[in-house]
Amino acid sequence: MSQSLVSNRVHIIFSTEARKALIAADAKDALCAYIIGIGKNLGFPVLTVGGMPDHLHLLVAIPSNKTISETIQKLKANSSRWMKKRVPSFAWQRGYAAFSVSASSVDATVEYIRNQERHHARRDFKRELLDFLAKNGVAYDERYVFD
Repeated sequence: MSQSLVSNRVHIIFSTEARKALIAADAKDALCAYIIGIGKNLGFPVLTVGGMPDHLHLLVAIPSNKTISETIQKLKANSSRWMKKRVPSFAWQRGYAAFSVSASSVDATVEYIRNQERHHARRDFKRELLDFLAKNGVAYDERYVFD
């Protein structure tokens, strides 16, 4: 095969530093649009973005020439720089969670990401993340998950 053919969709979750509620409702849509633009400028599609005042969910199609960590680093660095102009104390947490998404689950994942307010009426961010980790069989040390 003379080309690299990849289908690598990843559901990414990361929060603000110390899970502070720094993403104001009136800035969230602009932040999400900005993140989609970052992906476009860097050559990969951000399929959707959504979240709450203290965290975001993204569905990204990562191309064959990018790693998950490189992709997330670029998204976080550029969006953090943009947010600092609006909220000088803004910062993202150091880590992230990333889960592969099959083609058959894309629509459900997009729906989940777009409806974060509804999901968080029933459970907080900590419970949500722990549920994702358990569902995906990701081992973790609880001392460091939320640092």
